[in-house]
Amino acid sequence: MARDTGTDDDRVRVRPNPRGNRPRTKNRPDHADAVGAMVLGVDRGRYHLLTDDGTRVTGMKARELGRGARTAVVVGDRVGVVGDVSGRKDSLARIVRLEDRTAVLRRSAEDGDAPGVERVIVANADQLVIVTALADPEPRPRMVDRTLVAAYDAGMEPVLCLTKADLADPGPFLAQYEALDVTALVTSIVGDEIRGLDALRDRLTGRVSVLIGHSGVGKSTLVNALVPDAFRATGVVNVVTGRGRHTSSSAVALPLPGGGWAIDTPGVRSFGLSHVGADDLLRGFADLAQVAAQCPRGCSHAEDAPDCALDEWVRSGSAGDAGRARLDSFRRLLAARSGAAEA
Repeated sequence: MARDTGTDDDRVRVRPNPRGNRPRTKNRPDHADAVGAMVLGVDRGRYHLLTDDGTRVTGMKARELGRGARTAVVVGDRVGVVGDVSGRKDSLARIVRLEDRTAVLRRSAEDGDAPGVERVIVANADQLVIVTALADPEPRPRMVDRTLVAAYDAGMEPVLCLTKADLADPGPFLAQYEALDVTALVTSIVGDEIRGLDALRDRLTGRVSVLIGHSGVGKSTLVNALVPDAFRATGVVNVVTGRGRHTSSSAVALPLPGGGWAIDTPGVRSFGLSHVGADDLLRGFADLAQVAAQCPRGCSHAEDAPDCALDEWVRSGSAGDAGRARLDSFRRLLAARSGAAEA
């Protein structure tokens, strides 16, 4: 008797394609018709966008962009969107392209995050405005140092904005940063007037600026004064801990009346910088970088680094007093990349 081969039609088992009849393809549309837009805010997977023609649109990230930190879309990003870009209520566009960034403000994993994780906070900003109070709450120089490091790493120009000068003299605090040649602006409140606001407004007009600082330092008060219809929540300082409460829950880009953008960020209590190396920080010190090019390969440029060309530069006297102060400031920032951010 012939052996049954099981080739009868009713015996053949065909596994259906769980993904449908059409095979998957790696070819993706180029979306040549995508509309350019800027990301103004992010809220639970929805992106608030401003298209190049001035229309405010709500969008979602297209699946084809993928997941993960490399394709994260943040405030300040330039994107390409397709779909319904009319801006009508309940309409939804798709973000299909993330444009190259000119600057990226990042922080490393901290406070329980997975090791090696980096988070992009804001993209494409020109300057980082570090807001700190001179009193109530007390200033935290180490946190200021760490945000300065983040600015230099991001390729953004740092600006110090000192608030509450009506409560304390700004001179001693500013002396710590004199060698860095960082622009410093001082504000105070006298009655209902914020003195120094005009200088801050002039500095921000026409630029994309990120405002960052501890809760309670008066950052949201400044934003509300700069952008009258911003309505950013303001808080008070806890009399026991000396710290403010987080009143801003997410970053948002606000248009300045005279042109430019102010990106308000949530109050920060830590700023991980494990992703920043010594050479990354040197980019913010052109004079020191030129000398450091003569250092041995792998030089840490720290105070105890053997044969560091920066030490010889200072010892030779060619750097002058200003050069020594610059090196001391650089090494202070270098040390600030690790350790307690609250010190």
